[in-house]
Amino acid sequence: MRFVKLPYMPSDVEARKGDLVLDMWTKWTKGNEIRVKQDKVEQHIQMKNIVIFGAPGSGKGTQSDLLIEHYGLGHISTGDVLRNEIKNGTELGKTAQSYIDKGNLIPDELMVSILAKVYDAFGRGHKGVIFDGFPRTIPQAEALKQMLDERGDKVAAMIELDVPEDELMQRLIKRGQDSGRADDNEETIKKRLVVYHSQTQPLIDWYRQEGLHHHINGSGTLERIFADIQKVIDNL
Repeated sequence: MRFVKLPYMPSDVEARKGDLVLDMWTKWTKGNEIRVKQDKVEQHIQMKNIVIFGAPGSGKGTQSDLLIEHYGLGHISTGDVLRNEIKNGTELGKTAQSYIDKGNLIPDELMVSILAKVYDAFGRGHKGVIFDGFPRTIPQAEALKQMLDERGDKVAAMIELDVPEDELMQRLIKRGQDSGRADDNEETIKKRLVVYHSQTQPLIDWYRQEGLHHHINGSGTLERIFADIQKVIDNL
């Protein structure tokens, strides 16, 4: 009689164990892939750097506060940052003070270095930052873009709060009366608005070409304005 050697066949128990291991491996692999994808999606959702843009009196500060509260964003105001660096006597602050003492404008490179220091202080897990008061020129916008590129980040949107000039005048004059700010008088306000319009229109066009510009009607109730901004951010 001739014997033929059959290939090894696992027992029913071994087969069930093998199927169980394969099933567990498949589920773990798929689950891991899903978690990786979710992490990438969450990271994309969290990182929403916003440039908020508008003339003096357009409501940037008020809307920034609402965005911070609602989305948990950080806030970088160039004026506040610069004053803090100078007050704390940092090397960047001392350098900035030397330009101010001579009556010179602070170079864009120095300002970006100061902003980068504050931006990095938020850490890698932050949800995004509102840039308030910067950039104001195309070279500044390009420098900000480069600074974020070096960190693998980007500006998600530039939000322009557009308010008619006569309404801006009324708001700023009232603000001056309420706060006693000497620079909120009609003559000074007109000069500030002329500077704003001459500097910023090219910047609006630059962000429009980048596909990041979002126009918001800045007149009306705070709630309606904020709702319009929310629609922009939620769709990024």
